[in-house]
Amino acid sequence: MGTPEFAVPCLQALIEAGYPIRLVVTQPDKPVGRKQVLTPPPVKQLALAHGLDVFQPAKIRNQPEVLERLKAAEADCFVVVAYGKILPQEVLDLPARACINVHASLLPKYRGSAPIQWSIVHGETETGVTTMLMDVGMDTGDMLQKRAIPIDPEDTGVSLAEKLSRLGAELLLETLPLYFQGELQPEPQNHAEATTIPLLKKEDGLLNWQDSAKSLYDRVRGLKPWPETYTFFRDRPLKIKAVKLSDFPCGEALPGQVLAIQKQSLLIATGDGVLEILRLHPADSKEMAAGDFARGQRVVLGESLGGSVQIPLKA
Repeated sequence: MGTPEFAVPCLQALIEAGYPIRLVVTQPDKPVGRKQVLTPPPVKQLALAHGLDVFQPAKIRNQPEVLERLKAAEADCFVVVAYGKILPQEVLDLPARACINVHASLLPKYRGSAPIQWSIVHGETETGVTTMLMDVGMDTGDMLQKRAIPIDPEDTGVSLAEKLSRLGAELLLETLPLYFQGELQPEPQNHAEATTIPLLKKEDGLLNWQDSAKSLYDRVRGLKPWPETYTFFRDRPLKIKAVKLSDFPCGEALPGQVLAIQKQSLLIATGDGVLEILRLHPADSKEMAAGDFARGQRVVLGESLGGSVQIPLKA
């Protein structure tokens, strides 16, 4: 059971390892892009390429026909990787052996959806994957195995997801035989140490220039590929696509003020330090270098992002 690209390596690993996969359960096809083309989820695409049976229920809770279809699979184990819905107890009780989940954090930290993005946004330097036995809670089941990796300073939500998806597939193949052979002792989570993260919303991408440059840098790289980050310039939205930290002197500039316009970038004051914007995407144009945008819009030093306030600065 899985849906996005993150789940694909786990399914691929199970196929290559020769596990008999009786059913692949994934979310329904969804409209994608500006033209809203109905597109199957990545897990479905891989499953169909290997001739596997695919089931795409719109709902899974209180659906007798869904329960019957899952029961008919007569599975020893449900493997769940980023499926996108919480499974009710009646579903968890179906497999003969267990429901095993691959979660993209070092539990009990970062329970919930989008642990990859939030770990970067919160400035973490380490993360990993956990295999666990599922219960009706949100990532609260007993843990089986963990594997940790560092979060590189340049990692984005995209690059870290790719690393963790591969790591998760490796750990899954290690976990399954050990668990089935009785060689793993499930470990209860310490709920006192748990952190639960919220669903990502588009509003989470709004940059608050009162924050530190490091915090803003982490938010920009963490919230990829969605929702991405944005600010406002002259009261119009402006997506921020790429940034880096700068040691440019901030002086007494206010957070959000333009400190310097360089050939390819803009230097912006923050609540602590300076952030260099490399690439951005105006609402009515294409993505471009920040320096090109500044020259095209005749941005002046002291003009502010995040609002329309303008305070002159010395050149």
